[in-house]
Amino acid sequence: MTQRIRSAAPATAVTAGFLAVLIGVTSSVAIVAAAAQAAGATHAQLTSWMMALGIGMGVTCLGLSLRYKAPVITAWSTPGAALLATGLSGVPMAQAVGAFLFSAVLVVLSGVTGWFARIMDRIPVSLASALLAGVLVQFGTGLFTKMQESLVVVLPMFAVYLLTKRWLPRYAVIGALAVGVAITAAQGSFTTSGLNLALAEPVFVRPEFSWQVLVGVGLPLYVVTMASQNLPGVAVLRNAGYRTPISPLLTWTGIVNALLAPFGCFGLNLAAITAAICTGEEAHRDPRKRYLAGVWAGLFYLVVGLFGGVVGWLLSTLPTALVMGIAGLGLLGTIGSSLSSALSDERTREASVITFLATASGMTLFGIGSTFWGLLAGILATIVLNWRRRPAPTPPHKAPEEPTGPMGPTGSAAPTDTKRSSHDEGVLVPTPRAEG
Repeated sequence: MTQRIRSAAPATAVTAGFLAVLIGVTSSVAIVAAAAQAAGATHAQLTSWMMALGIGMGVTCLGLSLRYKAPVITAWSTPGAALLATGLSGVPMAQAVGAFLFSAVLVVLSGVTGWFARIMDRIPVSLASALLAGVLVQFGTGLFTKMQESLVVVLPMFAVYLLTKRWLPRYAVIGALAVGVAITAAQGSFTTSGLNLALAEPVFVRPEFSWQVLVGVGLPLYVVTMASQNLPGVAVLRNAGYRTPISPLLTWTGIVNALLAPFGCFGLNLAAITAAICTGEEAHRDPRKRYLAGVWAGLFYLVVGLFGGVVGWLLSTLPTALVMGIAGLGLLGTIGSSLSSALSDERTREASVITFLATASGMTLFGIGSTFWGLLAGILATIVLNWRRRPAPTPPHKAPEEPTGPMGPTGSAAPTDTKRSSHDEGVLVPTPRAEG
């Protein structure tokens, strides 16, 4: 019996699953709360959101990891939540749920029909990254505006984040959150009134469909989730050596998302950062056993969902400075990587800047938010600026001079050929070529 328990619950796999859930929730739960508040969610509806998201992530992590014997980790769409926090302002909850359902159906269609690769081929990654950066920039600036308003809380969080990022980067956000909670507790900002340890109760919202909300919120939610979440999620699995078929993963996450959308499940996708915790050697020395980390992550997510009321209570008692501070710190890495990706391609750099500025502006035309117009402006700019543009002429090749000594006239080493490494398929490594 002891051997069976150890086989099903190795300490490293359980720890990896717990850390994935802990980091995934604490680093972005404040953004989910902001999205729910933007849609005018009540306390009961916020609790239902947490329940639906927790159960959705738990079911998909548990089921897909067992089915494919790979650490398939899912998460809520953090960029999607940030998008909703800005795009749902003034949108009725029923229409917001309609946008969630619309986005989930698009994900299902992407998995069933294979749209994913074709759509991503038509939207440059740099534009999708610029779109995401434009959505998240206000959370980054919010970190410092709240620092001005509540220096005693936010400045120590920022300092601990930097120090922990230097030596224990995996726990940087958790460390900052712990310090923020300790300071606010010392100030007497917390109260136990309203705490209910009962199981969460679902709140059903009948979806309504408005074409403005579908185009302005649902479609950007789909694009951001696919480009900024599912794409790196696939890369994490592939880099870890798992060849799990992607279309079924998209299909099942989309189906579960659609079923739970009326209860507040706005977006489920493949995880990237938290998935890396469960796909590495820290989860298990044997890659064939690392799927257990995904199973345990699913179990922990189910607990989060079942006690969504406690999470909702915690969020309602957190001071705004603490919520915005931890949200900004949790998104610093995403903002940085998004800007780096957006500006990496010289051909689409200016179009990416246009996408970023238009999205960050918060403009609204014809009832459609800035996320759609930012992406549209970037696509149009890409087409106009690169239409039939000829590539830069390649300078004529100059034959190398005949070497005059053992190492040639400049002391350079002998020329090399390349061949595929026997232990790293697809990577070209130089190997010496015999002279003569």
